[in-house]
Amino acid sequence: MAYDRAITVFSPDGRLFQVEYAREAVKRGTTAVGITYKDGVLLGVDKNIASPLIVFNSIEKIFQIDDHICVATSGLVADARRLVEDARVRAQRHRLVYTQPISVSQITREICDIEQAYTQYGSARPFGAALLIAGVNKKPRLFETDPSGAFTEFTAGAIGTGKREVEKIFEEKYKPGLTRSEAIELALIGLSNVSEGPLKKENIDMVTVELEEPFKRVPTSEIEKIMQKAGDKLLPKKKT
Repeated sequence: MAYDRAITVFSPDGRLFQVEYAREAVKRGTTAVGITYKDGVLLGVDKNIASPLIVFNSIEKIFQIDDHICVATSGLVADARRLVEDARVRAQRHRLVYTQPISVSQITREICDIEQAYTQYGSARPFGAALLIAGVNKKPRLFETDPSGAFTEFTAGAIGTGKREVEKIFEEKYKPGLTRSEAIELALIGLSNVSEGPLKKENIDMVTVELEEPFKRVPTSEIEKIMQKAGDKLLPKKKT
């Protein structure tokens, strides 16, 4: 039990249990996907709002950091929001000091430095959230962060519930040079395969960041049109 309660103490086999528990919180979170394509990068989530009384825009899973950077979260959204606020401050500070936008890789590294610091102190716990950080500088970039402070770059990836199932689909269907519409369709296919029921256009939140166009939300009308075109590809996978 001592190794559970003291984050600064490794277990005899070299494990940090609190970090592993934080990863479990992420695995139970909403599925979020990210895909790079020819002109930019896309993030998408299925908010899966169960009650019609909930105001759609009050549930935030995708956040804008700067004109050219956004993040999707999974796990404890409150923890992720804390990281998002810090990232926004750092991005604006970089603009003021250097008169140019921060790179996607640098903001990822700085966010992960914060996460890593919280794995070292006994009076603190790790952030129970993972982020997909998407943006463009000279080319589209997509990074995934881990509660330990580690990060990895992907061409297409997922976090949250059904992460591995979605990534298997991306491994089969992703190809370099996708168009924007193809990337949206692939993201919907990935989300549909881990959904508890048929996807609902009103529950899908997607944003794109392109080389020639800053942060932009994909209109529901466009999502509906692509869903109709995809047809049976979006049927949820039967649970066995």
